[in-house]
Amino acid sequence: MVPVFDGHNDALTRADHGGIAGGRSGGHLDLPRMRAGGMRGGIFAVFTPSARERKRAVARDDGVLEFALASAVPQPRASAHATAAAGRLLALERRAQMRIARRIADLDAARDDAGPPAAVLHLEGAEAIDPELEALETWYAAGLRSLGPVWSRPNAFAHGVPFIFPSSPDTGAGLTAAGRRLVQRCAELGILVDLSHLNEAGFWDVARLDAGPLVASHSAAHALCAASRNLTDAQLDAIGRSGGLVGIVFACLFLRADFGDDADTPLDLIAAHARYVADRIGVEHVALGSDFDGATIPAALGDAAGMPRLLAALAGAGFTRQEIDAIAWENWRRVLTAWWSG
Repeated sequence: MVPVFDGHNDALTRADHGGIAGGRSGGHLDLPRMRAGGMRGGIFAVFTPSARERKRAVARDDGVLEFALASAVPQPRASAHATAAAGRLLALERRAQMRIARRIADLDAARDDAGPPAAVLHLEGAEAIDPELEALETWYAAGLRSLGPVWSRPNAFAHGVPFIFPSSPDTGAGLTAAGRRLVQRCAELGILVDLSHLNEAGFWDVARLDAGPLVASHSAAHALCAASRNLTDAQLDAIGRSGGLVGIVFACLFLRADFGDDADTPLDLIAAHARYVADRIGVEHVALGSDFDGATIPAALGDAAGMPRLLAALAGAGFTRQEIDAIAWENWRRVLTAWWSG
């Protein structure tokens, strides 16, 4: 079975997180389903929801579908929530059910042996970090190796891109001064900076800092689905020039040309976005970033156990076995090596 590394899941922040180890009836990801699908590693996100989620569309008369930005999360609340979620992963490691990946050797061991899979600890939105970055040192010591400055809301570091269709990601201001310090300190420590959910101005601010390969862990091609969360051709080109990658998201919203949140979405659409990115910037810049447990996933894929069906869809889109191996694992290994080596 082809070993798979998945660039983004939200399993740690689901209410039924306790079932990750032994299996659960709902959701998309747990250890039994990871084993069944050949998923030997992944980036496990810690996300703090807003106190008041805004899931209703903004009233507009121009045919554009827009959802209001979620409210900002105070740092003390985010710190408490994120610490608890990260503790779940640390508990899995203590029971030898997961291996927290702190160095590339941990990924290689998870790929090559029958031991526990590797989990990269990730903050989706840096609200748990204070603007002075003192907490970042503690998070790094705890195993943090990936960080997205924002989710789709503003914080002290940057501006998240709102959910709008059709829309470009050019929706507001870029990194704050604290955001620039955050990116630079992450590069010094060896923490990957993830650009998914960051608006276009912030994307270009990170690119100008030249801190490491540009990475969008769970995004898709704007040319195929004109959602604000997807990457324009210019952004894809910059990712390619930097040696970075796009983890192709499985979320139906960002795959479909009609922005439909419909599980009856062909699995081939994931392969189509992968094909588009590969044809534009090279297959070495294509990877997987599911958004398991955080979005509606094509029913034809189902959950983490369905990964072999996705790899078959990639083969159907013309990718060779060697290219599929790169998409499934090696491309993520390369960019993590670049970031973690400083």
